Amino acid sequence: MKFKAKHLKLASALLGTTMLAAVFAGCGSEKSASDSNTIKIGANFEMTGNAANYGASALNGLKLAVKEVNDAGGINGKKVELEQADCKSEASEAANAATKLVTDKVVAMVGPATTGDVLAASSVVSSAKIPLVAPAATSPLVTVGKDGKVKPFIFRSCFIDPQQGEVMATFATKTLHAKTAAIFIDSSTDYSKSLGQVFKEKFEAAGGKIVAQEAFIQKDQDFKTTLTNLKAANPDVIFIPAYYEEVGKIVKQAREMGITCPLLGTDGWDDTKVVDIAGKAALNNTYFSTHYSEQDKDVQNFIKLFKKENDGKDPNVFAALGYDAGKMLIEAIKEAKSADPEKIRDALEKLKDVQVGSGVISMNKDHNPVKPAVIIELKDGNKVLKEKIAPKS
Repeated sequence: MKFKAKHLKLASALLGTTMLAAVFAGCGSEKSASDSNTIKIGANFEMTGNAANYGASALNGLKLAVKEVNDAGGINGKKVELEQADCKSEASEAANAATKLVTDKVVAMVGPATTGDVLAASSVVSSAKIPLVAPAATSPLVTVGKDGKVKPFIFRSCFIDPQQGEVMATFATKTLHAKTAAIFIDSSTDYSKSLGQVFKEKFEAAGGKIVAQEAFIQKDQDFKTTLTNLKAANPDVIFIPAYYEEVGKIVKQAREMGITCPLLGTDGWDDTKVVDIAGKAALNNTYFSTHYSEQDKDVQNFIKLFKKENDGKDPNVFAALGYDAGKMLIEAIKEAKSADPEKIRDALEKLKDVQVGSGVISMNKDHNPVKPAVIIELKDGNKVLKEKIAPKS
């Protein structure tokens, strides 16, 4: 997911040549992490701030993957050690946290959870030549730059925005038989804007018509004016690619205003707080795309393991993606037969048919996993698996 991309300029300013040179010079004078009795992996997550629910959940999933391998004897006789850092849901702090972890001699990194934070951290790890696996950052720019070149040290365990934007447009036209749609985006995040654009293109390509487009910004509380405009357009569906805090309020207010059409979303909806904020009844007739479903037979073993280690608590999608990222990285270290960061990077590129929490994945040429998306329907606050859609390539 993307989050707070507007802070990237600030992050870049903080990543000055002087600071990075000092950090990496200091690292070179210490004993290599690959020579120690443990394999140190960095965990750079949003433990505080607006995306703390995402970061904490992804970290719990990663911890499970690490515990699982350590209980089985570790990797090549070495235990995996997690070194944690809080990026505070800010791009500038994500860069600072990545720098700290590099200084602490990690051989690879998992996180942050959101796109803006990952983009900031990726500058640091790329300079240090340390692989990073992003659990939930869905922007194509995370692994492929604007120049079209793949970033050598950046990987992810989630699908990308174009896939879920296309999935929701297909679902709207083919399953819901929608002829018209309205789009309501968060104009303060690239995540929401790019998903809105992909949905528009794919929906219109399928013969649909976009009859209204409105926008809000993060932390808005009252959406009634823009919702009034959307209601007046009388769309068959409304697409709202945004995060749970705003989504819950939007859905609640939309239903109070008499908007009864299906409301569609993306993986930013996939948090239990949506139900807490909107209410169970308001969320009936809503659908969103996400990375896995608890009802999928392929994920039952992961759910069982997670609940055992987390006092019976069910994992959410971010926990699953954090676990996936950990499993990918652990498998790469095993295949590399080394804790050397560049050998781990090479092994990540070659991953094929790896069993992770959300199913079986392989890595493609753009460092993205080949995996299906699922459509979830919310019924009285409960998530129901509606469809499972495999990628085209």
